[in-house]
Amino acid sequence: MYSEQQYTEIAEQLKQVREEISKFIVGQEEAIEYTLFSILADGHALLEGLPGMGKTMLIRTISRVLDLSFSRIQFTPDLMPADITGTNIIERTESGKQQFKFQQGPIFSQMVLADEINRATPKTQSALLEAMGEKTVTVLGDTKPMARPFFVLATQNPIEMEGTYPLPEAQMDRFLCKILVPYPKKQELMEIMKRTTGAEEVQLEKVMDTKALLIAQQMVKEVLIADEMLEYAVDLVVATHPEGKDALPEVKQYIMYGSGPRGLQSIIKLAKARAVYQGRFHVALADIKAVAKPALRHRLLLNYEGEASGKTTDDIIEGILNTIHQGVGQ
Repeated sequence: MYSEQQYTEIAEQLKQVREEISKFIVGQEEAIEYTLFSILADGHALLEGLPGMGKTMLIRTISRVLDLSFSRIQFTPDLMPADITGTNIIERTESGKQQFKFQQGPIFSQMVLADEINRATPKTQSALLEAMGEKTVTVLGDTKPMARPFFVLATQNPIEMEGTYPLPEAQMDRFLCKILVPYPKKQELMEIMKRTTGAEEVQLEKVMDTKALLIAQQMVKEVLIADEMLEYAVDLVVATHPEGKDALPEVKQYIMYGSGPRGLQSIIKLAKARAVYQGRFHVALADIKAVAKPALRHRLLLNYEGEASGKTTDDIIEGILNTIHQGVGQ
């Protein structure tokens, strides 16, 4: 068990990481924090936002500050699974003989940016499933382990539907959280222009390394969570199911399917990561409430009436948060 002092020290180091990222990325506080929470919780994140919101640059910046090997995969309709995982190539040896040699694909990096992931075909998207779930890649029957730590941070555009293939529910469920990247405010836009159109270049410092990050991930796993906090998280997930006898009227009216067990795991992991980020070694009610939307918004499936009414899964989750167990202690 790590000491209180160690949790304070790691929180200070994470604060330095946050400040270093902010030297280059303007605003986007929530997107930065929840991406860091996903990394601390050893999970993958899906970032959704309009083009030009800095999603790609945010991920690249985080990889530099954390000193992680980085690769970017631009997803297109003609991208093949072998373009992601790699393939066997014929290589001539010094003796003149030919042999097969595995050439690694871009998936074999510590941080993989899957850019515009919904532009690739389902077959290619599925090439990520094994790597995201089991952290291995199987090519022609040979299973190879991924780098440690390993993260897939994917981006997608919420408005452009032509030429896209919506992610299947099984793959959406592999993402620990879905992060919405909002449009910048006026002052943020002005600062972005100053930083991106001027002559001065921002030099990023490496604040953490792989060893420190792996320790931080272990500290997240050992964060304590009281039974009443766990029960609150369970009730929160159960409340997303429309067939439940105590389901809210809007859940029964607008939701087709609720969250599964992986949604509950995501809430707990993200809540623990948020606690460590703030220098605590126990989960508070505020942690669970703060991470509920990112953890569940991509796991609730609206029915036809829900989509037609303009309801969002965030609206449903907000209603649940405002209803269940308001008497749970802080």
